[in-house]
Amino acid sequence: MNNASTALKVAAGIFLTIALITIVVILFISAQEATKTAQNNFSDIQTELAQASFTVYDDTTVSGSQVTNALRKFKDKDQFGVKILTGKNKSGQWYGYALNVSDPTSDTYGSVTGASTTSVGESWDESDNDYVNPSGKFKAQVIKDSSNVVRGLIFKQSTVK
Repeated sequence: MNNASTALKVAAGIFLTIALITIVVILFISAQEATKTAQNNFSDIQTELAQASFTVYDDTTVSGSQVTNALRKFKDKDQFGVKILTGKNKSGQWYGYALNVSDPTSDTYGSVTGASTTSVGESWDESDNDYVNPSGKFKAQVIKDSSNVVRGLIFKQSTVK
């Protein structure tokens, strides 16, 4: 009888150990899936936050002072360009880096074509054709490359006649 009791205790111990290990494995697997989901959500949020500074300029009308603020803010950003088309300079001028914006359907659209040598000071000089009137209105456009990375901004002055 003593052997049967000991065998039942050992069997119950083994059964409880297997049950405990099974519960731990199930919890680990579900925690691992939750971690993957959390990482994906965090990555999405991080991407949205990185792009948030550009959503202000996405197909909106901004003032000339906002254009010069954007120029100051992004002038030293690597592989990034700002193009401003004023009432006097309809072809526009690139600041920072010049981008390929000729064909939106092209794979090279939004890619950097070279560094611009234009000084930011030209946008503040009232005698220059690239002068940005602080009270002027500009239509803003965000330029993204084929990888959906924001590479630049284009500001086109709206003329009132």
